[in-house]
Amino acid sequence: MERVLGRSGIGVSALGVGTWALGGPMFGGEQALGWGEVDDEESVRALRRAVELGATFFDTADAYGTGHAEEVLARALGAQRDELVWATKWGNTYEESTRQLTGTDPSPQYARRALEASLRRLRTDRVDLWQLHIADLDPVLAEDLVATCEDLVGQGLVRSYAWSTDDPARAAVFAAGPHCTAVQHGLNVLDDAPQVLALCEEHDLASVNRSPLAMGLLSDKVTASTVVPEGDVRHHQPEWLRWFDGGRPTPDFLRRRDAVREVLTGGGRTLAQGALAWIWARSPRTVPIPGCRTVAQVEENVGAMAAGPLTAEEFAAVEEVLRPAREG
Repeated sequence: MERVLGRSGIGVSALGVGTWALGGPMFGGEQALGWGEVDDEESVRALRRAVELGATFFDTADAYGTGHAEEVLARALGAQRDELVWATKWGNTYEESTRQLTGTDPSPQYARRALEASLRRLRTDRVDLWQLHIADLDPVLAEDLVATCEDLVGQGLVRSYAWSTDDPARAAVFAAGPHCTAVQHGLNVLDDAPQVLALCEEHDLASVNRSPLAMGLLSDKVTASTVVPEGDVRHHQPEWLRWFDGGRPTPDFLRRRDAVREVLTGGGRTLAQGALAWIWARSPRTVPIPGCRTVAQVEENVGAMAAGPLTAEEFAAVEEVLRPAREG
């Protein structure tokens, strides 16, 4: 099952693999922004297993573990680099030794330095999809970065670029660049994004979907009694994280999930596989990038491609239940 990254023509597996959790601990002051401690050996096994099962698209960021996720990706898959599509992000500043995110820097000068550092950690000579990681950046400042991205494309260091933002007006600024080919944005069965998807359609962009499983809520592992541990970003969650509250799944979102569980798990799918299938049915431009920490998670997520999108009837049944809640 394959899709195309917008107007770049770059072919990718319909499901990508996100690596935020593989970066290990990171913080913004006292706020945990990672997923806790990580086993690098299991991370390597998981990434290699994803390729064995047909995944070709891998998404990371320089901020994930303040560089660690990029290094793990290179270690795991560097030997297969030319067969794969790698995406990373820039815009956050950080202190590697303390795993602290220290702010943002939207300057073209910093963008070039950040790319050089990512290429070094990834042990590669180019990034296939380079994404701005400052979701709320002033669009006027973003215009300068479009020119920088185009220059880096011309140098062969970047093949295509995107903005990771949920704001269609901001995404449209980058869409004006000839080699912009995607928007990375939040999308899952609980949280639709019709305006961003419309922008992708208008400008022939791919829709790269973060949080496709609502950070674990859309899986059988999370129940009403789940409490995530200290050191996990979901334990004392940032204000933008709506699916968990104090380490527990938010009751309202649990109810919505369980209201469509039967449809999503039809045809032998797991709940997570059904949630991914909804995203594929939502638009032919979507490429969900669920995160992983283990081989078992990769096998479940990548296995969703075998069943493909929800049928039109299944999709309609889910929408009948959830659309009023999303719009309410």
